[in-house]
Amino acid sequence: MTTTVEATRRRLGRVGVWLNAVTTTAPADEQRRAAAAIERLGYGSVWTGEAPGGRDVFVKLAIWLSATDRITAGSGIANLLARPPVTTRGASDTLADGFPGRFVLGIGVGHPRQAAGVGQDYGRPLTRVRDYLGAMDDSSGGWLVPAAAPALRPPRVLAAVGPKMLALAGELTDGAHPFASPVETTAAAREILGPGKLLIPEQGLVYDPDPARARDAARAYRADVLKQMERAGGALALPYGRNLLRLGYTEEEITQVSDRVVDATIAHGDEEAIVRRIREHLDAGADHVLVNPLGTDFPGIITALERLAPALTDLS
Repeated sequence: MTTTVEATRRRLGRVGVWLNAVTTTAPADEQRRAAAAIERLGYGSVWTGEAPGGRDVFVKLAIWLSATDRITAGSGIANLLARPPVTTRGASDTLADGFPGRFVLGIGVGHPRQAAGVGQDYGRPLTRVRDYLGAMDDSSGGWLVPAAAPALRPPRVLAAVGPKMLALAGELTDGAHPFASPVETTAAAREILGPGKLLIPEQGLVYDPDPARARDAARAYRADVLKQMERAGGALALPYGRNLLRLGYTEEEITQVSDRVVDATIAHGDEEAIVRRIREHLDAGADHVLVNPLGTDFPGIITALERLAPALTDLS
């Protein structure tokens, strides 16, 4: 496992890209061009996620990998509510075999509303994740079609922001992929994981040289996120909200559009402000930070990545 972690660190570099839910609506050809552009710009990886019933994350990554030559692609996350463990293992191994060394499997548990939507009992997240990861590697089912393992096993990281899920990530996988969290979470995650595990946080951002306009856009995005959280059971019922509570943010700050939470969770402003936040994550122990330009304008997202690339890809 240590060899896998070290090789992945070298391959990824310091900064990658997380593309948001707009990839569920952008045509495949546009996504191919975007993946190729991100590779040309020098970013080390490109990631996206999925929700049950949406476009399959493994298929999306296969499209991106086929359109590029070197860049690593990551699932952030492959939602365990979307498929059985053996199917996740098969899809992961297929990508690893087709694109050796270029795929990172990120897995996460989703949330209760998603589980209800696909007719599943959400249960206890820690137990569910532990059982799922164990079943991925269980070859005792005699009815399963045997398949050769890929020559290079893809690294696995677990979506985690709380101490218990982070500890589970350190125990059973190659590391953690925190999402929508402040730099303090990165520091806490590194302390829990120790030095021998991958730590790949996502960082949402609004790039705009006008600081007031950038902050307004970040506040608007946070307001939209809160609406989504309410539909999913409320901010304090989800790991992201509980994580902020642990870090000392008040219930009012978490459940309202507070400047303190906006500033902590979304990097906003000019190039210098964005680079400063990414450096803070790296200094706190991140191996590789995924920049996520927020918004629904896919060409605008790529333009932001182009403008930030010279400074971000030069970080060491």
